[in-house]
Amino acid sequence: MYEHILVPVDIEQMETSEKAVRTAVRIAQDYEATLHFLTVVAPLGSFASTFFPDGFSKEVSKAAREKLHAFTHSRNLDGLKVQHVVAHGAIYDQILSIAGKVNADLVVMASHRPELSDYLLGPNAARVVRHANCSVMVVRE
Repeated sequence: MYEHILVPVDIEQMETSEKAVRTAVRIAQDYEATLHFLTVVAPLGSFASTFFPDGFSKEVSKAAREKLHAFTHSRNLDGLKVQHVVAHGAIYDQILSIAGKVNADLVVMASHRPELSDYLLGPNAARVVRHANCSVMVVRE
């Protein structure tokens, strides 16, 4: 039923993704699916980038990839196919884009407890749920 599962992870607050990751791992084990772990790095605007040294964006990407690998290596993923993706841009845009690129048939993502302004879901989760071309499972932290 599921072949490719996309799991967005905030590497700066990995503890918020724990429950979603455990859920995605169980589903991947049941269906022998590939897990695609994604982290999104906010891009530097053209003005802001002038304040950072050359190559800063590449270093940020490299650090994000290393943190993502360390995060997944600390989990029990034995026997599972795992891919790591680092993207740049708006979180919900990148989740939707990468879901299409990896042919995800399920996105498993965490959502914080909503504030009144969020009503039911966090803004990124709500946008992904509304616009995804595949199933989306939102796991509360």
